[in-house]
Amino acid sequence: MGAATIAVWFLAVDSIKGRPFYTPSVLGTALFRGGTGLEHPQALAPNFEMVVSFTWVHVLAFLLIGVAASRLPELVELHPSFGFGVVLLFVFFEFGVLLASMVFAEPVLHGLTWSEVLGGDLLAATGMAAVFWRRHPRLAIQP
Repeated sequence: MGAATIAVWFLAVDSIKGRPFYTPSVLGTALFRGGTGLEHPQALAPNFEMVVSFTWVHVLAFLLIGVAASRLPELVELHPSFGFGVVLLFVFFEFGVLLASMVFAEPVLHGLTWSEVLGGDLLAATGMAAVFWRRHPRLAIQP
């Protein structure tokens, strides 16, 4: 859910800007080519190979995160006092991704704005929370 939400978000953002598949091309270039070619990210043309390669890595990363995260609601159902800690973990993770992008992938943020990245992350978190909520409707968080 999270990977699909982010992919659709950036496809929409890129399409509105008139450059479909620009974001996965930038991210794929940063990941697989070490940022070579991102000196002028606005001049980077979408590359099908980069889009497909980055999409696979993106989906695999979200599968790993999703499998780990899917265990947390079960833990909270057994121990409601852990709920607030799980919420804090997700908040920390969301902003950790943004901070890591700013520190380690600074050239990428010349091609993407932090608000686009944050918007996609928040939409993905909302989508994943909705899936978890449907599967665990009686989930209660106690302080």
